[in-house]
Amino acid sequence: MIRLGADAVSPLLDALQTQDLNLLAIYQQILAQIPAASPQLTQAIRSAHPLVRGRVVEVFAINKDKTAIPTLLEALRGEFFTVRARAALALANMGDASVLPDLLPLLRDREIEARIAACAAVGRFHDPATFEDLANVLLDDPIIEVRQAALKALGDSCHPAAVPFLMEALRDSFWWFEREQAVQDLLAAIEKIGDPVVVPLIEALSDREKTVRKFAAMILGNLRDIRAIDELGMTLYDLHHEVGQAAAEALAQFGAPAVAVLAEALSHPEAAVRGHAIRGLGRIRDERVTPYLIEMLQDPDQGVRRQAIESLAKLRDPRSILALQEAAANRADRGMAELAKETLRKFHNKLD
Repeated sequence: MIRLGADAVSPLLDALQTQDLNLLAIYQQILAQIPAASPQLTQAIRSAHPLVRGRVVEVFAINKDKTAIPTLLEALRGEFFTVRARAALALANMGDASVLPDLLPLLRDREIEARIAACAAVGRFHDPATFEDLANVLLDDPIIEVRQAALKALGDSCHPAAVPFLMEALRDSFWWFEREQAVQDLLAAIEKIGDPVVVPLIEALSDREKTVRKFAAMILGNLRDIRAIDELGMTLYDLHHEVGQAAAEALAQFGAPAVAVLAEALSHPEAAVRGHAIRGLGRIRDERVTPYLIEMLQDPDQGVRRQAIESLAKLRDPRSILALQEAAANRADRGMAELAKETLRKFHNKLD
């Protein structure tokens, strides 16, 4: 059919109406390899059924025939939103940045699918000059799926100029109130930027909104930039439980460099803070950790003592066996004694 050239184009255009998507991909690939098809394909974009128009646009996305750019730009302003959306993606696939001014208005299209496609198309160019336009979608669009498309465009750029906009989204409750998956996408996009986002995240540890502080701590833990250790150490003492816990878990990801900071919190008057510190220490494989945890078996708070045993169970350091045996023999606290016994059984099973 490719050798037939222009004679094969009309039957192939008719075939684009198929409901079999596997066959559709084959027809499009064939058309993309027939240079003589361009005039008929261009005409089809202007006059064929909307379904066929969109599928023809995808042919130009495959062959990247830049002679079709004027027709695709015309399609961006056409009446059918599916065609507008696919034209945007086809233009982006061609890689000609001169079309960016024509793509930007589509970010405000009345149809969701077209706005999503526009975000993806504009994002392909990673042009900082477009970041504010994408940020307007990121922060103002009423549809979360459209905002997510703008987020992906900004995050995939990995450009420092995207950081202020992503941080503004982090402070927007639209992103994280009852939207667990959406906020995970946001956190991943911020983390993907890497080094340029560390200082803004450290500053966010002092944000008045506890959820922002928690998320900032989580990302900093994943980035493991040593500039954050001291600030995360201060966040351990946050009055909100989830924030302090997130700080402890973040510090644990730094390993040995965070041991001293976590150990310092073991003497804090608040039991919750001591518990967070113990939980963090229990995740670090360092010879200094076990003695600290053994000492916390004498803490006046039962919850703290329980956390110490659970953390020792994770470390399974033989140095803690004697202290656990003493806790197991303490009949004054039956619950703690049973937990210590269970921990010892796990030790022995490992040794066996």
